[in-house]
Amino acid sequence: MLTSARPIALDRSALRRWYLANRARTAEIMNIFEPEAYYQRPIALRHPFVFYEGHIPAFSCNTLIRAALGGPSIDPEFELLFERGIDPESVDEAKRHDRGEWPDRSRVRAFGAMVDSAVLRAIDHAVLTDGNASPLLERGQAAFNILEHEEMHHETFLYMLHRLAIERKRPPRAVDAVSQSEPAARGRVAIPAGPATLGAVRDAIPFGWDNEFDQHVVEVAAFEVDVNNTTNGDWLEFVRNGGPIPSFWLERNGEHRLLGMFEEYPLPLSWPVYVTQAQAAAYAAWRGGRVMTEPEYHRAAFGTPDGSERPFPWGSATPDAAVHGNFNLRRFEPESVGVSPLGASAFGVHDLVGNGWEWTSTVFAPFAGFEPMASYPRYSADFFDGQHYLVKGASPVTSRNLVRRSLRNWYRPEYPYVYATTRVLYD
Repeated sequence: MLTSARPIALDRSALRRWYLANRARTAEIMNIFEPEAYYQRPIALRHPFVFYEGHIPAFSCNTLIRAALGGPSIDPEFELLFERGIDPESVDEAKRHDRGEWPDRSRVRAFGAMVDSAVLRAIDHAVLTDGNASPLLERGQAAFNILEHEEMHHETFLYMLHRLAIERKRPPRAVDAVSQSEPAARGRVAIPAGPATLGAVRDAIPFGWDNEFDQHVVEVAAFEVDVNNTTNGDWLEFVRNGGPIPSFWLERNGEHRLLGMFEEYPLPLSWPVYVTQAQAAAYAAWRGGRVMTEPEYHRAAFGTPDGSERPFPWGSATPDAAVHGNFNLRRFEPESVGVSPLGASAFGVHDLVGNGWEWTSTVFAPFAGFEPMASYPRYSADFFDGQHYLVKGASPVTSRNLVRRSLRNWYRPEYPYVYATTRVLYD
């Protein structure tokens, strides 16, 4: 039974730092590409870059300033134009969203600056937790919403940029040299039958998206699973036996290479392969196994041999990309599998957080007790269509703020652009 949410005290200084860090990261990413690419769509299924530079402030204005706090519009035209992105099933469907003309970048940035001022004033002075004034303010929901929303879009920006011609990009910092290392462990590990706790208690965490609730326990049967994610080297064997070539691979003079963010590489055989969900399922079947379900991922990631469960695979320590895995933009690229042993789960499974989202075979759907969130009622509900699959964990560019057990992300099964990998489960 649901009870009234416990009140929450917001740290305004922390919120301000978080917001400014997000805006600085957005600006850094938006400066990676040359100005002439501003109106380009390197992924035909997404809007051009101009949309996303306008979408972030428009979303913050619409959600926090206008809907939650009842404030005035800042630019009604832009608040509507940049309101919502697209997730079309096909390129032909995406063409319905084409525009003949987009606003000048100077206008988009001026709009962003005005929204920044309004949001920072709200963070400093507005009442952000009065659920009686607006359900969007319950436990500071609207404020957390705009902060995590921007961080999620950093990943969207980056996987879009990955498909922009290399000569049209410049790295914002020194890029790590390609290196390959031996994993800390190899083979499979047996996971005994036991419980997996999915979701979260509504007022037990500061913020969660609507699809993360309600918390419930699922009993999971025993299984075996690969200790490491499937590598490019593993996949190369599959290709030689007729398997599909991942979209991150290139063929040059009869050899396979990897498309990196800022350069092409000789195929790093020890790095995790990035594939679609459909490709992951085909590979697992070829290996005599299958892709993990969401509960099985939870069991491997957060379960322990004594039957208890952990907040994170490694325990209860706050996620630290310097220790626990390749996330939070530790690198722009993946790294060799199994080289962050301090991030392994209690069962010895590596890279369950970081180095690539983990595809599951679970179709994205609501948990029992699902309620659309007041601050973004269409966030999840529009995607309960049987056409999206869950990913869990984190990629190299996922913010550490999004590394929590209950977070659920999703994509179409044939969508080839995300930093998502797989590992094989055996019944």
